[in-house]
Amino acid sequence: MMTQGLNAFVIGMLLFLVASGLTLIFGVLKVVNFTHGSLYMMGAYLAYYIYGITDSYVLAVIIASAGIAVFGVFLERIFFRRLYQSNFLMQLLMCYGWILVLDDLVQLMFGAEFQSMGMPSFFATAPLMIAGAPIPLFYIFLIGISFLVALAVWMLIVKTSFGSKVRAAATNTSMTGALGINTSLLYAGVFALGAGLAGLAGALAAPVRSLVPGMGFSILIESFIVTVIGGMGSIGGALVAAILIGVCRSFGSVGFPMFTEIGVFALMAVVLVLRPDGLFGKGAQR
Repeated sequence: MMTQGLNAFVIGMLLFLVASGLTLIFGVLKVVNFTHGSLYMMGAYLAYYIYGITDSYVLAVIIASAGIAVFGVFLERIFFRRLYQSNFLMQLLMCYGWILVLDDLVQLMFGAEFQSMGMPSFFATAPLMIAGAPIPLFYIFLIGISFLVALAVWMLIVKTSFGSKVRAAATNTSMTGALGINTSLLYAGVFALGAGLAGLAGALAAPVRSLVPGMGFSILIESFIVTVIGGMGSIGGALVAAILIGVCRSFGSVGFPMFTEIGVFALMAVVLVLRPDGLFGKGAQR
């Protein structure tokens, strides 16, 4: 029970890091960023590459997160900002094009075979015994750092002037611009934050996941499920939904291994029937 509960938090917190960036970008920019899974994949591969050069996992995580954030700014400034007034189909085509480009780029650089970073030497120790269950040290680190990042994102959005501008832009962009706020710069910052969170999730997952081109697709689907269950644009909703899916996956793999995938989609279906805008969507708050 203890081990499955911990696995649920590991799955849930990694999902939250990816989904929070996705829901942040949608909430402010109104762009359904289908390239988000590819940014997660690039974060994992970049961390794998940096770790191979430096043998420092901390440095690999920092550089991967920052590198993907900078790449996010490049995407937003050169490509996505031209589509803010376009219809959803144009955004979808742009995202799909970048998914193909990034998958091919990773395949050219690292090959099509599965790659493995391996456990960083600091965490390659015997599991800790907690409540009679063996818990790998890396899992504890993963949950702890994910909670700290979630707390930092929440404080950034709720307690800072940047967060106030982000919330204002998410509510009424034209009014935000009329008040003298540089919405163009704000959009770039939000996209960078969302991309950096995806890169961070990829870097944190690299030691416990197999790396292969296209690996971002599966987590992209789960991230969308998280944003739908939690409510599009809601960071708190993304956290609750990610943990719910983590619990569903972790305990479902033991109790109903043949129906784990079905259980996740069934959870989404139930939430949509009861609350069409998600648990913390705007409609749910009325």
